[in-house]
Amino acid sequence: MASTRRCLPALLNFLLICVTLLSNLSVVIAKSYRKPNIVLILTDDLDIAIGGLSPLKKTKKLIGDAGISFTNAFVASPLCCPSRASILTGKYPHNHHVINNTLEGNCSSSAWQKSQEPQTFPALLRTYAGYQTFFAGKYLNQYGNSAAGGLEHVPPGWNYWVGLERNSKYYNYTLSVNGKAQKHGANYSTDYLTDVLANMSLDFLKYKSNYQPFFMMVSTPAPHSPWTAAPQYQDLFNSTKAPRDPNFNVHGKDKHWLIRQAKTPMTNSSVEFLDEAFRKRWRTLLSVDDLVERVVKTLEVRGELANTYIFFTSDNGYHTGQFSLPLDKRQLYEFDVRVPLMVRGPNIKPNQTSQMLVANVDLGPTMLDIAGYNVNKTQMDGMSFLPVMEGKVNSSNWRTDILVEYEGEGSNVSDPACPLLGPGVTECFPDCVCEDSYNNTYACVRTVAPSANLQYCEFDDNEVFVEVYNVTADPYQLTNIAKTIDQEVLEKMNHRLMMLQSCSGQSCRTPGVYDTRYKFDPRQMFTSHSSRFSRLRQVLK
Repeated sequence: MASTRRCLPALLNFLLICVTLLSNLSVVIAKSYRKPNIVLILTDDLDIAIGGLSPLKKTKKLIGDAGISFTNAFVASPLCCPSRASILTGKYPHNHHVINNTLEGNCSSSAWQKSQEPQTFPALLRTYAGYQTFFAGKYLNQYGNSAAGGLEHVPPGWNYWVGLERNSKYYNYTLSVNGKAQKHGANYSTDYLTDVLANMSLDFLKYKSNYQPFFMMVSTPAPHSPWTAAPQYQDLFNSTKAPRDPNFNVHGKDKHWLIRQAKTPMTNSSVEFLDEAFRKRWRTLLSVDDLVERVVKTLEVRGELANTYIFFTSDNGYHTGQFSLPLDKRQLYEFDVRVPLMVRGPNIKPNQTSQMLVANVDLGPTMLDIAGYNVNKTQMDGMSFLPVMEGKVNSSNWRTDILVEYEGEGSNVSDPACPLLGPGVTECFPDCVCEDSYNNTYACVRTVAPSANLQYCEFDDNEVFVEVYNVTADPYQLTNIAKTIDQEVLEKMNHRLMMLQSCSGQSCRTPGVYDTRYKFDPRQMFTSHSSRFSRLRQVLK
């Protein structure tokens, strides 16, 4: 009996050790089989064509060099709200119906909230894939509008919500924190938005559940206007100027009338203004660089970096002086529609560069694919590029084209400062150069294939104006080859554009003109567009 009593503590200790070991083993097993975490860092108006990545040295090192950089990443529309709607839904604008940054243009409208928000990829990640989700930053330009639910509205799909009211700011803004208003002032240490978003993101990483995978989306104001830099960065880049590329301050003589109306050469005051704006944009990006570093380092310290995909991109590009247009986006050219895209994560080898064609409608499908959710169950137009990142496909069996759509805006009355321009234009500068108009409405097929790097665009105007560029031979898009390109190619591209403009879901992913699987049958031309193509042929003769 005494020996039994002596053995009992040893037995209990042995059992306690076994339980501890089994518990630790179960945690290890759970971690090893847990779905990957996903982080999306979305900037606002960050270009790639005119040097936007130059200030982001830490970001390039921690994400680009540690993973894959895409040189042919495009947006479905070069404007904030339509582009962000495409990211969230995986759909082209003609399917999500957000056409501009206004409530009337369906930007965060009640109709959008009812028809599209429940099917965004974060909602699917949370509902069907078991992810805990966090959002911080700019959502859609009209978010918080009292006519569409105000700040009390928290979009479905988010466990933790920190949404900026309306458009990008750096100080004196209001956040919706899980549906409750939080006002901020102009104190750098407590209110500078990029830093506030970084701090809230790190808090989420600290306090989230460790038993679920997470999706975190951080949407920064930078480098959007008003370009307010953090105090420690306000005096940097003082000698930097906007790049004087071949398309800088030149007349777009063979382009749409809106481009032709720009005054060339620009006035000295216009050039000075855009150079200063360029410097300010770069300064705001240094705080984004800090944010990225803090997020990556926190994930590393927590032991979660190896099982986390981190995406870094932008909602559209930007221009500063190209074709004598002072400052904006909205145009069909590479500087406005091509964006940075860098990704690191499990099974992505470092120091990769891919020229394969991807679009922001692919972000949602890719993240759902990472989470193990079948994208074919959705109505998304995009496709997962996870196989590209893992080296499982090559250019010969990847998609060759995507669609870009934009619906122009204009004022119903003439600008008193520019009466000769008449009504129908908007975004006008003091020297009466306007960045947008009602008939700046266009759709493009952007092709990237082993045998072609082509952009084909049609305007919805009285001219049926067409712009075509061989981007390999003419990377700055100086020469519109619409009137010299082979008529057969023109006809095929016109047909392909009509197909894409009416596509939905799987039909948006059919083979393009330069895909070896493409089949063209002129008899299948849309009857409603046959007269339009006849006019097009007449115009281009």
